[in-house]
Amino acid sequence: MKLVTIIGARPQFIKAAPFSEIFRKENEEILVHTGQHYDKNMSNIFFDELKIPKPDYNLSVGSGSHGKQTAKMLEGIEDIILKENPDGILVYGDTNSTLAGALAGSKLLIPVFHVEAGLRSYNKNMPEEQNRILTDHISTLLLCPTQTAIDNLKTEGIKEGVINTGDIMYDAVLRNTKISDEKYKNSEWNYLKEKDYYLSTIHRAENTDKKEKLKDIFIALNKLDKPVIMPIHPRTKKKIKDLNIPLDNIKIIEPVGYLLMLYLIKNAHMVITDSGGLQKEAYFLKTPCTTLRDQTEWVETLENDWNILSQIDVQKIKTKVQRKLTCLQHPQPKSFGEGNAAIKICEAIINRGNINE
Repeated sequence: MKLVTIIGARPQFIKAAPFSEIFRKENEEILVHTGQHYDKNMSNIFFDELKIPKPDYNLSVGSGSHGKQTAKMLEGIEDIILKENPDGILVYGDTNSTLAGALAGSKLLIPVFHVEAGLRSYNKNMPEEQNRILTDHISTLLLCPTQTAIDNLKTEGIKEGVINTGDIMYDAVLRNTKISDEKYKNSEWNYLKEKDYYLSTIHRAENTDKKEKLKDIFIALNKLDKPVIMPIHPRTKKKIKDLNIPLDNIKIIEPVGYLLMLYLIKNAHMVITDSGGLQKEAYFLKTPCTTLRDQTEWVETLENDWNILSQIDVQKIKTKVQRKLTCLQHPQPKSFGEGNAAIKICEAIINRGNINE
């Protein structure tokens, strides 16, 4: 079977690694990097660390408005599909790369396979929510990470081609945590005392594009009882510089690779983030999390307060971050599968391909 896989952002590189390793044993995969994340520390390092095959195509679209970015991707992906004539298009998650790949495949009547289908935050102001809804409604195969995702699709009338595969990011965490520990436990990162710092990432437009929100987040982080380590997203870095935001309790570092991020998450007292992927990685590594959003698509992480949502308010953030961590006394249910999602996704796609023949 011949598959064109579309990736373009950090979480997609992570998800692609375990799938590509299995699928390529007996099938052909054409890897297309849209260039949505183009900074070396947010792109190249992931291919090197996770041993992902180098992309066959790189569209190098870079940054831009949602419309311009998606349009450039759509044009480039369409040309590749016409040239390669694949049996299917594989897309991951909810980025502009995901939507562009799905639209290109659907318009050319090529089956679209969506990994991480069925997620909903029920906030259509989020571009990611729009992307995932549109992608789900034009996909042939909806590969869901949880039962909640399947239930979400059912309420929208989507029942055909829906499969609970478990979460492929759980596969990636399980296969890379030991590697991460061995690489960094005796490294220069030892200056960080275990469970004595917060790890934070802030990048979503809903937080970075509103200066009062962004200021409140950083005021709260500066008031916390432990230092905050923040791998900085390029967009956030520019915003805090423009707004002259103080960083009294915050140590800014450049974006880090996947293995180092796993190490930092595992050893942090808590993760403070607006990232969907980081919420899950914290959950998988049994590190409590506070999510600076009003909703989350990963509702399973909220059980027993492993993850808590916080509105953007200085006192609310401070109170929720410094809460008593009762979650540590509760076991986690296997909501995200057994760590074999890549195998299930591969089998589902190949079986679907055989059916289409």
